[in-house]
Amino acid sequence: MNFFERQRQVRRLSTRLVLLFVLAVVGIVVVVNIAALFAFNATTADPGQLAGFVAMVTIATVAAIGLAALVRTLALRGGGGKVARELGGVPVPANTTDPELRRLRNVVEEMALASGVPVPEVYVLPEETAINAFAAGWTPSDAAVAVTRGALQRLNRDELQGVIAHEFSHVVNGDMRLNIRLMGLLFGILFLTVIGRGLARAGVIGGGRSRGNNSGGSAAPLALVGLALLVAGYVGVLAGRLIQASVSRQREYLADASAVQYTRQTRGIAGALKKIGGLTDGSELKSPKRDEVGHMLFGEAARTSWFATHPPLADRIKALEPSFDPAELQQLSRRWAAAPPSGRQEDVAMGLAPAAAPGQPGAPGRPAAGRETPGRARQAQPGPPGRGERVRVAPEEVLGRVAAPTESAYTHAAAILDRIPDPLLDRARDREAAVPLLLGLLLSAEPEIRQHQYAAVAQRHGQELADGALRAADDLVELPAELRLPLAELTFPALRERPDAELESLLAAVFTLIHADGAINVTEYCLSRLLLAELEESLRPDSRWRTDRRKLTDTRSAAAALLAILAQVGHPDRGEAERAYQAGVGTLLPDTNLPYAPPENGVLALETAWPVLDGLRPGDKERLVAATVAVISHDGMMTVPEIELLRTICGLLHCPLPPMVGDVTG
Repeated sequence: MNFFERQRQVRRLSTRLVLLFVLAVVGIVVVVNIAALFAFNATTADPGQLAGFVAMVTIATVAAIGLAALVRTLALRGGGGKVARELGGVPVPANTTDPELRRLRNVVEEMALASGVPVPEVYVLPEETAINAFAAGWTPSDAAVAVTRGALQRLNRDELQGVIAHEFSHVVNGDMRLNIRLMGLLFGILFLTVIGRGLARAGVIGGGRSRGNNSGGSAAPLALVGLALLVAGYVGVLAGRLIQASVSRQREYLADASAVQYTRQTRGIAGALKKIGGLTDGSELKSPKRDEVGHMLFGEAARTSWFATHPPLADRIKALEPSFDPAELQQLSRRWAAAPPSGRQEDVAMGLAPAAAPGQPGAPGRPAAGRETPGRARQAQPGPPGRGERVRVAPEEVLGRVAAPTESAYTHAAAILDRIPDPLLDRARDREAAVPLLLGLLLSAEPEIRQHQYAAVAQRHGQELADGALRAADDLVELPAELRLPLAELTFPALRERPDAELESLLAAVFTLIHADGAINVTEYCLSRLLLAELEESLRPDSRWRTDRRKLTDTRSAAAALLAILAQVGHPDRGEAERAYQAGVGTLLPDTNLPYAPPENGVLALETAWPVLDGLRPGDKERLVAATVAVISHDGMMTVPEIELLRTICGLLHCPLPPMVGDVTG
């Protein structure tokens, strides 16, 4: 199943989620109405009064559920970090010297670069001794990945990598938005339980006082309504578990399979699942909010078999290792009861970490470089081709790579981190230095355009920011083009630590850079526009139900503008450019006459095109990406800058494209 089919599946699951929620609400309303009729002796009323009473109770119940769901959803607009903090998550510092935390940050950064998405915030749940993890957020730009302390202590690097790969599958395929929306709806369903407890308690207490005052037990209806709401609430609990199971179980199999595709080995994720089954703590969380987030966790949050949110553990392992015998879990349990596994010791035994103590030369987590010692994941990395070198491209291969990083993409991401100088990595991870570094990455390489941009930033946002961006740009002169986007993506965790007002100022500064001079080239424009969009999503996560229902026939002018600009940039000869453009149009809209007419205002014509194109249905968006590839690779070849341009365009269309060097060469 490719990315676009997964998007269609998520849309179908969203529809199913709404239907199940509506059915749950209907069931709750029926229970509340029956209880209210008996509590207030309304069963003997005339039909007109009875209908009015039922309507009033129904409206009140639906309003309470809807308002609670809305309030909870709005409260989650803080993104994935909000969810992680509610469960007791603590951010992992960028400069941590803890070898386990350093290993976690490195794995997450490598996976993000391999996936073609911004690096998420990284949290650890220090009070949770079980093995579990989750990814949360509305989009990849505001995502957070959280891992329990037990996972860090018990899993070796391969296993941790498999768990993180599983979570990144949820990040890049849009599962997170469905998960966090489900949290809001479930809270609405369960909210009546809270009201019911309060009313029942008040009714009982009030009834006792009334009896003491000879008032005849006037509080009895209140207690009955409270009990009815409790019953309705437990109907909601049952419905919530059913919804979680319906939405989550099949996606867990898909995420496990994606983790294997990412890492090209099953021992990692299968080993993590075996440790969950063989250790006493398993994957069970202590947090009182565990049921609310059960559907988004790597493993079951509680030891319950009622409508489990995840497939049986043995079934998940057997899907990865067909020869697996469930009896093996009992053997592991007996062995680990006496000596629980240590992930760090296993890393040393497998050559993934040195035996040196922290602080000694070559030890992991040393502050100077902030990296692990190279292990299996960092050995014998192939170098990318030079800027002028051309690689053969098959459009169908590119489509198959969207949101589907392979082992080569993952190892290439590790090589990228090794190639970026340590001082630049440190600045990208620092909350103070990340802002000027990001702006420096976006300054044009052309001196005249850069001067226009510098003057515009100085005038609108202050001399200090403009000078910092210019100094950063000077330090980045030697940085290869294929490292600029990864370095920019690494700044996101640090940027999210800034106050919202400062991020708003940064957004305005990036917008200024884009519009400072119409002569900005397409590659620089697309990179700036991509990072602007990601910053906007990070600052203002969109919790609305996305439609993504536009048709190609309704967006042909925007699509034609994009294809014409790409053809013009990649082919100086007008005749060749027009042929490349028509190749794209033929892929996008066969048998449609769209004349080649590059917009007069160049790349700035795309400012209004992106929202339109990003709203295409998954199948139509797939054809648009294929058409873009057809234009850029009209001669069947691509240069590295063209590949990076394609990656930024795919990012703007929310179709994350991993590094392709090594995957599309011929």
